[in-house]
Amino acid sequence: MDRRGFMGRAWAMAAAIGAGAGGNGSAEAKKYNFVFFLIDDLGWADVGCNNPDTFYETPNIDRLAREGMRFTDGYAACPVCSPTRASIMTGKYPVRVGITDWIPGENRSAKLRAVPNADRLELREETIAEALRAAGYRTGFVGKWHLGAEGFYPEQQGFESNAGGCNWGSPQKGYFAPWGMPTLSESSKGTHLDDRLTEEAEKWLAEHQGQPFYLQFCHYTVHRPIQAKPELVEKYRAKLAARPGQEEVKLTAEHDVFNRETQNDPVYAAMVENMDASIGRVLRKIKELGLEERTVVIFMSDNGGLSTVKNAPTSNRPFRAGKGWLYEGGIREPLIIKWPGVTRPGSVCRHPVVSTDFYPTLLTMAGLPLKPEQHRDGVSLAPLLEGKKQELAPRPIFWHYPHYHGSGHRPAGAVRFGDFKLIEFFEDMRVELFHLKDDIAEKNDLSARMPEKTAELRRLLHDWRSRTGARMPAGPE
Repeated sequence: MDRRGFMGRAWAMAAAIGAGAGGNGSAEAKKYNFVFFLIDDLGWADVGCNNPDTFYETPNIDRLAREGMRFTDGYAACPVCSPTRASIMTGKYPVRVGITDWIPGENRSAKLRAVPNADRLELREETIAEALRAAGYRTGFVGKWHLGAEGFYPEQQGFESNAGGCNWGSPQKGYFAPWGMPTLSESSKGTHLDDRLTEEAEKWLAEHQGQPFYLQFCHYTVHRPIQAKPELVEKYRAKLAARPGQEEVKLTAEHDVFNRETQNDPVYAAMVENMDASIGRVLRKIKELGLEERTVVIFMSDNGGLSTVKNAPTSNRPFRAGKGWLYEGGIREPLIIKWPGVTRPGSVCRHPVVSTDFYPTLLTMAGLPLKPEQHRDGVSLAPLLEGKKQELAPRPIFWHYPHYHGSGHRPAGAVRFGDFKLIEFFEDMRVELFHLKDDIAEKNDLSARMPEKTAELRRLLHDWRSRTGARMPAGPE
């Protein structure tokens, strides 16, 4: 066993001793539990712990940040949902599993022809749920799946139970019952989907509290349709009315579309608050069950906030663009990890990390051997969570999004290494180079002024595409 695995087991044993003092000395108490919250389309700047000036209110998420580690440079492996979700489940970059766009994708060609996109996560992949289940964990899934149709649902990918996970990318009939969802029984008319899914999560926790568990709660919120409880909408309308001059929606040009620069949509704000309340309810249930000191909590979004379409609901400032783009607004996410007894409460990590890293991190926390052939693009974040940043070597992080997207994005790829980031646009192979530490808004293209650095990062990107077999869009027929 390596040192990190030993550390994880040592703390788990300590937690078991504490649990034993409370009357539960079972072998299962020696293992950490895991609850993973994955939010849909939530921007980095949509939560108060990242953005004190946000229009939205997220007290439960902010409290989680005070209790755990907040990552300022946490990245999704793709600027849209399904590829990022696949990267979390497999520990691989999306190109390796063939899911490089949301499922089924737009399949739209323009100057370049569309790249094929897989319509499911193949069953041959050993998911993180399967790895933990094989080690004795109970596994439950609640919420949005979007990694394949029937036959490729969470139940076929390592989860013992599934409430709400199907091929849907959003609530097709809206957030208020009846939903018509194939994997969730109906509630009384008008019930909000967030509330029903939260009840499912609370019930699941109560039923599995005596065993080590992994619960993945993937909210459909805050994906469109933009709908919320009327009483919460009124609250934010009143809040906006109390701020004269802030009602205007400011737009700036982004390539051939416009980017929203203001957070002032009362309905979206109400959605964010309801999602935050759901997080709070689950965290309270964990505490009520006496599981808080041995339950790891992870919170993240699958891509940036939607900001460059007509009537876009949010702004990702200070970052550029949003969902669908390889600028920071599309890929940098709110990320918090609470590892009780290990991570210093209220700590902040500025080391760049990516969604492929969760798989090996969870194995390390569970005291299980790593599976490098499976999670080949992820690294364990345990050294960072233990406060030992120097033990995690700098590395490049890559993106490949060879698709057109309704946000205005054109096919492109990107790499970040250190503070430099390069984006390559496939229509004309033009590149942009940014120094993120000095230019977080990505306004100053340095490619012409720094040709050697540009060539270095471009070579890294091309070599990575070659190694992973990334498919490039072809020209017109």
